Amino acid sequence: MTLKLISQETNGYMSTDLNKLENRLWEVANNLRANSTLSSFEYSTPVLGLIFLRYAWHRFKPMHETLEKKSSSRVTIGPEHYKAEGVMYLPEEARYDYLLQLPESEDIGQKVNEAMEAIERENPELADVLPKEYKRFNDQMLKDLLKNFSNISTDVGGDVFGQIYEYFLGQFAMNEGQKGGEFFTPTSIVKLIVEVLEPYSGKILDPACGSGGMFVQSEKFRQRHREQAQKNLSIYGQENKEATVRLCKMNLAVHGMEGDIKAGNTYYENLHDCVGRFDYVMANPPFNVSGVDKEAIEGDPRYPFGIPSTDNANYLWMQEFYSALNDRGRAGFVMANSAADARHSEQEIRKQMIEEGVVDVIISIGSNFFYTVTLPCTLWFLDKSKKGSDRENEVLFIDARNIYRQIDRAQRDFTPDQIEFISSIVRRYRNEEEVHFEVAAEPDTEYETNGSALTQPDDMDELFDDGQYRDIPGLCKVATVEEISAQGWSLNPGRYVGVAEREEDDVDFQVRLGELFEELELLNAESKDLETKIFKNIRNILDS
Repeated sequence: MTLKLISQETNGYMSTDLNKLENRLWEVANNLRANSTLSSFEYSTPVLGLIFLRYAWHRFKPMHETLEKKSSSRVTIGPEHYKAEGVMYLPEEARYDYLLQLPESEDIGQKVNEAMEAIERENPELADVLPKEYKRFNDQMLKDLLKNFSNISTDVGGDVFGQIYEYFLGQFAMNEGQKGGEFFTPTSIVKLIVEVLEPYSGKILDPACGSGGMFVQSEKFRQRHREQAQKNLSIYGQENKEATVRLCKMNLAVHGMEGDIKAGNTYYENLHDCVGRFDYVMANPPFNVSGVDKEAIEGDPRYPFGIPSTDNANYLWMQEFYSALNDRGRAGFVMANSAADARHSEQEIRKQMIEEGVVDVIISIGSNFFYTVTLPCTLWFLDKSKKGSDRENEVLFIDARNIYRQIDRAQRDFTPDQIEFISSIVRRYRNEEEVHFEVAAEPDTEYETNGSALTQPDDMDELFDDGQYRDIPGLCKVATVEEISAQGWSLNPGRYVGVAEREEDDVDFQVRLGELFEELELLNAESKDLETKIFKNIRNILDS
């Protein structure tokens, strides 16, 4: 099945032109790296720093021309005038055209380092953030990179630079493997979390913030829904590695944003005084982390449901997110599939969360969405405002494993229409007024959209013909706490949603094999649990 998306114009560029520009810039940048002695990891941050410089100049140049006209013998224009207009001040040695026009006899690497230092002096919020490793680049490579990035026209409006920056982040993440995955969550996953969470305004926390993609997409959501947003988003983040904190601050700056981003180990350091403080929490925490010092966190108010006995941090992260929310707060996060059916102490914590009435939506995501792992994952959404509402005793389960766009043999994502399709189901369940975002897609391009016919966004009105939510076999199901209890407090959508009707020959072998494998995992877990009970019963009989 193919899905043709409507052409949309974005920020003065047709999106296909932006896509070509991204591809061309990446091809040049990657070819230059391939002909150097630098690894992708060594190369990535300095290249992102050059894109940052280009963006800063793009913002500075028109404001500089405007303010220069206002300058007179009585009025001296200084850095404070630029900052008052929301523009980063650039001293002359940090301006892109100055660097671009340097003669070949100059030490280009040293000059770029000095440009970064000059920006940090004039903009204290970026102190010790910008890369200064340009001496390790040969001058010709730097000159070629500066020339190629100058092809991004300063005539464009909107967030073209931000989009190119995100594109490069994603490309470096794919090339760096595990290291890249530590700082980057695929954009389509982030967009889906944001659309379900709906961060209109208020305080937002990501305690495992990586390069800050959750913040960037949240601000884009707020900008699209200015009528509903009563105030701005206040951004708070925490990340274990200093290098990733710097990457996050650069990402925010290149998107014209600021935030309170701190370096620290979230398990042990509550750097933002998190308990009960935030309107929104979103995160993609590391899965199945072992070795957390449980004695060090005993009694910490961020873990109100108790410390799990297993050597696995998944249920510590969940409690981090839960406890950070205020009484009306919502959380959305990525979690390993295994957490939905985890047993023993983790099952008890999950039971408490469900009985508390805060678990709102659970969405199954298929495999191959992430750059570093091929395994599927699950998106969890908590909502403290559910307590006392008609939804307090219910959880919405969505099986989105058959909804994806196949980018290449190894990689998948969601199209904008697919994100809208899934999030629209959630809005119907919440009985919220429909709010659609604009779909920006390549014009006259057909995407291969795999899975059942339910993946086609045009089916939304047909599936929910009266505009009201209803259960759709194989797609979505609202389950009560009683039903969840009967399933051993499992939050695996596959246990509730069922299987959609399909023609006998309409079978995707890979998808069906994945479904069968997941069912086998569940049966094995139940078998092990039953084996333990039988062993205990026999032991009791023998001991009596």
